[in-house]
Amino acid sequence: MRVAPAWGSDMRAVLRPEILATHDGAEAEAILRACVHCGFCNATCPTYQLLGDERDGPRGRIYQIKSLLEGMPVSAETVSHLDRCLGCRACETTCPSGVQYGKLLDYARPQLDAAVPRPVQGRVQRWLLRRLIPSPLFPAVLAIGRLLRPLLPAALGRRIPLAVDGGAWPAATHDTRWLALEGCVQEAARPSINAAAARVFDRAGQSLQRVAGAGCCGALPYHLGAHEEARACAKRNIDAWWPALEAGAAGVFCASSGCSTMLKDYGHLLRDDAHYAARAQALAERVRDATEFIDEWRLPSPLAASVRVAVQAPCSLQHGLKGTGRMEDLLRSLGCTVQTPAESHLCCGSAGTYSILQPALSAELRDRKLGHLNADSPTVIATSNIGCLLHLEQGSATPVRHWLEILDEAQAAPR
Repeated sequence: MRVAPAWGSDMRAVLRPEILATHDGAEAEAILRACVHCGFCNATCPTYQLLGDERDGPRGRIYQIKSLLEGMPVSAETVSHLDRCLGCRACETTCPSGVQYGKLLDYARPQLDAAVPRPVQGRVQRWLLRRLIPSPLFPAVLAIGRLLRPLLPAALGRRIPLAVDGGAWPAATHDTRWLALEGCVQEAARPSINAAAARVFDRAGQSLQRVAGAGCCGALPYHLGAHEEARACAKRNIDAWWPALEAGAAGVFCASSGCSTMLKDYGHLLRDDAHYAARAQALAERVRDATEFIDEWRLPSPLAASVRVAVQAPCSLQHGLKGTGRMEDLLRSLGCTVQTPAESHLCCGSAGTYSILQPALSAELRDRKLGHLNADSPTVIATSNIGCLLHLEQGSATPVRHWLEILDEAQAAPR
């Protein structure tokens, strides 16, 4: 009989031998053993706040993952509780023991899919998300959706973002060049973000350069448990960027904090690949999120008329990149009146494909977030992640923009 560990001790974990024999499995065991069951994580878990069920909080999910990896019986109910996790990693920021919950969850997802096969509809839905969104066909599908938007039911039509003019990219003429991650969703849905970044770079005497052949960062398939598909995305991007990096490019620039978090983890993702491991780690060290350039870019003098900006700091920026406060500092330096909403640590409900797979919970979190963001009647809502931007936009009467777009306009404004 297995005896539950004493409260406050580390978690006893006896994982299956075939799991412990792998690098990732041994890491999962170490993560499990780091948990001391304190429950502080539940205080910042969005789904626990909504549902109040221990199984829908990090501590309860850790117990369920432990049972799975030990070979204990798991069921469709276990799948449901783990599927409802946003992967926001707020629990990691709260945890006094430094439990790397995100890595544990990502490791468990394919193990759970193997133990409890999903119904056909669920498997097809996830396959379509993984194949269509990162595909070169996605911009064409989005364009068709925009044409049909007026004919669709309102709830579905709101999911299709309106077209936004990206504006001109300056020629890449400066000696210091950064390679742009154009990604899968951002360039199709909001090309104005990278275009704004290119103009900001140009004013700072640097260039942002497009590179053919790169695409999805891999986060979408990875967080759906398709790790080999994610590794294929990473390898394709490394192959696309490596010649330019060897030719002197400064590194890889990413405007979306969710993608930045994934790119910075390429070394870990490909650590067991003899052909790619060294390059993956070297590239990861040369990835910079847009918020990491704030001190280098020349900022304009403060705006004459103060703009009221409510800041939605994405989970990827707060908990993945540990960049809390970066956007707020920049916007204040522009002369904006920055409004930090209540419950700023809670996820907006976007979380990659979560808004599609868990629409009810996602919409409830979005409406809760927008209620706080709009509490002080802002002029605009600023964010740093394309997924959050598109998700919030669906339910917001207040414009939602990437902070780079706001910076670009401030720099271009007459003085």
